[in-house]
Amino acid sequence: MDWTHRLRLRNLQMLLSLARTGNMSQSAQALNTTQPALSKWLKELEEDIGLPLFERHARGLKPTRHGDALIAHARRIDAHLDSARDDMQVLKDGGSGLVVVGTSGASASDVVPLAVLHLLQQQPNSQIRLSESTMNVLMPQLAAGELDVVVGRSAPELHDAQIQAETLYLEPIHLVARPQHPLFKLNAPDWPDLMAYRWLIWPKGAPIRNALENALLAAGQSLPRDPIESNSVTLNLTLLNHSDMIGLASHRAALRFTQMGAMRILPVRLSGFGSVSMYWRSDSMNRSAVAGMLGALRHAAATPAGDIGRV
Repeated sequence: MDWTHRLRLRNLQMLLSLARTGNMSQSAQALNTTQPALSKWLKELEEDIGLPLFERHARGLKPTRHGDALIAHARRIDAHLDSARDDMQVLKDGGSGLVVVGTSGASASDVVPLAVLHLLQQQPNSQIRLSESTMNVLMPQLAAGELDVVVGRSAPELHDAQIQAETLYLEPIHLVARPQHPLFKLNAPDWPDLMAYRWLIWPKGAPIRNALENALLAAGQSLPRDPIESNSVTLNLTLLNHSDMIGLASHRAALRFTQMGAMRILPVRLSGFGSVSMYWRSDSMNRSAVAGMLGALRHAAATPAGDIGRV
């Protein structure tokens, strides 16, 4: 018999516990079983598969590369089961399903909240969970089933064959500062004026950071010394509003915060552009809440940038 036919949900929890603790005794206690029974089960599983899943050391267990591969599958199954449980509870309570959305800073201040509002208009009983992080964190969570949709800077290098992608829009990038910044008193601030202040930029490797560096290169400039790096929209807004730092923002976010009175766009043209995409797994399209969120994101992306009216 195929060894997968003998696996039970409890076995997945045993495998995940061993990966988490690296300790047979701790896992046995957490799982309310005995250490010999857990050790026997793991030995039989390795024999069935024909591959070692853990290396045994004096300090505990360490997954082999074969073990890492199986643990990754177990985590995906566990995440899918969690989603199924939550989805069924929402439906039981009269809702229209659960959708879990991950957003990067590029979309957290504009297109994602607009899409949430639109989805709630179309499906008032939808349950929505939002999580903000960077794309290199969000995309593995999407692949593992912990998220249903990810929205952020286009990052084709981060997704696999099971993930679908759609570009929502292209947009320029801007340098921004607090509305009362001294630079706004100048008729036409130039690069030396900007370089006199500390800059607040996104971390190296972020798509918007790459766009900035390319734009500066095209203008014959380079980053000023000692910039502060941050991938948090909240931190960036607070720092910009309480200092004379110069920040970096995508077009839609910059317009949104300008209308809120939180920042202004500096009158310096940058040649850089970036694209924002949405990502989802192929196997989730049959869920109405996921399909509804994708439609809402398309609607929000088509809404004029900076439009703060009802969507």
